[in-house]
Amino acid sequence: MPIWDRLRTSTQTMQGQLTAKKNELKSGAFRDASMAVCALVAAADGTIDPAERQRVASLIATNEVLTNFAPDDLHRRFDGYLAKLAQDFALGKVSVLQEVGKVKKKPTEARAVIQIGIVIGGADGNFDKTEQAVVREACFAVGISPDEFDL
Repeated sequence: MPIWDRLRTSTQTMQGQLTAKKNELKSGAFRDASMAVCALVAAADGTIDPAERQRVASLIATNEVLTNFAPDDLHRRFDGYLAKLAQDFALGKVSVLQEVGKVKKKPTEARAVIQIGIVIGGADGNFDKTEQAVVREACFAVGISPDEFDL
């Protein structure tokens, strides 16, 4: 199976798993960690491209699992994390990864945050190496082996 087909199948499977757990994913920590991982993926290469920012914002608005939260609140948080990353990427990344790590003690939420990062990263059909690297770092922040997600 070509890599693009595997990626599409994998992200569709993960989205299905997330949707099945939607009712368990309502905490503020999950909301914040999800927006933090989305910002990390959007800025994975150290720059924040306006087209990438818009694409991720659109995916956030249409993701079934995130409908538990007000769209304006999600966008405000996403933009706040992007602002930290834009100001000083290295320092911002530490701060944003700390936010991701707040779901570490809730395994269902921790896995869901990583899956959201992968779904967002793979939504354009190209889950590139920089996106994989920040999701791998997010795995470490929540105490999950990246191998569990083939990262």
